[in-house]
Amino acid sequence: MSATTAGSVPGPAKNLRASRALGRRRYLVNTIAKALSTLATFIGLAFLASILFTLVSRGIGGLSLTVFTTSTLPPGSNGGLLNAIIGSLIQTVLGAAIGTPIGLMVGTYLSEYGQGSVVANAVRFVSDVLLSAPSILIGLFIYQLAVAPFGGFSGIAGCLALAVLVIPIVVRTTEDMLRLIPVTLREAVVGLGAPKWKMIVLVCYRAARQGIATGILLAVARIAGETAPLLFTSLGNLNWSLSLDKPMASLPVTIYQYAGSAFDDWVQLAWVGALLITFGVLAINIAARLLLRGAK
Repeated sequence: MSATTAGSVPGPAKNLRASRALGRRRYLVNTIAKALSTLATFIGLAFLASILFTLVSRGIGGLSLTVFTTSTLPPGSNGGLLNAIIGSLIQTVLGAAIGTPIGLMVGTYLSEYGQGSVVANAVRFVSDVLLSAPSILIGLFIYQLAVAPFGGFSGIAGCLALAVLVIPIVVRTTEDMLRLIPVTLREAVVGLGAPKWKMIVLVCYRAARQGIATGILLAVARIAGETAPLLFTSLGNLNWSLSLDKPMASLPVTIYQYAGSAFDDWVQLAWVGALLITFGVLAINIAARLLLRGAK
């Protein structure tokens, strides 16, 4: 072997040492990353458990039949949250019912029909802005649009504000889920002679239903606890009222009003209301997971 070759090519022992050093470095980096990830997970779980424990410990004591059968009353009158619960259900359901179809159609357009177009890019930009916009701005917008011109707060204005919050979440989720559908699946359906709209409805929606449903649930979970937009739209109502053209009570607004009260019974009702919202959203998520699992 020549001197040049012997000096330029490392021997087997040197290669082995370099390989072992690289392996030890990679193992160390992997161990550190794993430890940090595990620590972050436990910290997050600890905060979550602390919040849930505080919520349950302070709210469970106020749960009674009166909470579900009596409307909000003056301090010391043994009032409940019936009007706030029903008002929240009405506004959340109607807000989701208005916003979900719009978001679904817009997301479908962005994924299936508007790829690369100027209009689609503008719609996507506006949707992303709405997704990150503070909810109080949405409340002010709906106030100028549906409250101030008609001279009063109303339940329908609250529904519209919640619907605007639902739309960008459903748009983003629908577009992302539809883009994950393989092109070969689309081509196979179209190759069989099916029109594009039928391919989208019967194949793409079915394949992406779990992701789309998750997006809808995220939207419902967000609007179920929104307070700021309702303060500018439906305002709240201490009396029983199911009229959408009048101020309507809601759990988030009632919690906001009662939590800072000087009266112990109102503060207790605020904790109960927060507990009901939390477990209501949890029940919706569990039920949807079970239904989607049975639909496979």
